[in-house]
Amino acid sequence: MAPRPDAVWTSDITYLWTAEGWLYLVVFLDLYSRLVVGWAASESLETEFVERAFLQGQARRGQAVSPLVHSDRGSRYASAAFRERLSAWGCAQSMSRKGNCWGNAVTESFFGNLKNELLHHASFATRQEAKDKIFDYIEVFYNRSRIHSATDYFAPAEYEERDPRAVERGGVRLASSLISLSIKQG
Repeated sequence: MAPRPDAVWTSDITYLWTAEGWLYLVVFLDLYSRLVVGWAASESLETEFVERAFLQGQARRGQAVSPLVHSDRGSRYASAAFRERLSAWGCAQSMSRKGNCWGNAVTESFFGNLKNELLHHASFATRQEAKDKIFDYIEVFYNRSRIHSATDYFAPAEYEERDPRAVERGGVRLASSLISLSIKQG
């Protein structure tokens, strides 16, 4: 657990099958509250889609935040382009040791929940249909309703709303601009 909002964000990529082919999903979670601060879905694994998710997290927070960004050693996170971007944003980067899946356990747990609670019970005819369901899962259910033992059994947004440090910093900004940004990603 991070000591305050925006101290540490964790990130990872997963994939899901649609009748049109694979859809890749990247998320950035605030380790403090488990809030998904940024996410993006794409049919290709280009570094740009990881950057898009990070920028969405900054837009959600309403400011230029500089968290420690922790991920696995995937090529998108290790790429010179992404590392240069993080440096320009004032972020430090941390990566799990080779072969250490526990280093990113919070994000892996999120993906496990997503797959168990949504994906294993659905099939998607199109990538857009999958993106719409992922949007609903993250923005409507997970961030606002799904409770966590790590947050005293509050949903991520509610946990942050209860913490004056998060509210002071704009930590729970779920602005309409985020929704329009998510729709534009599609």
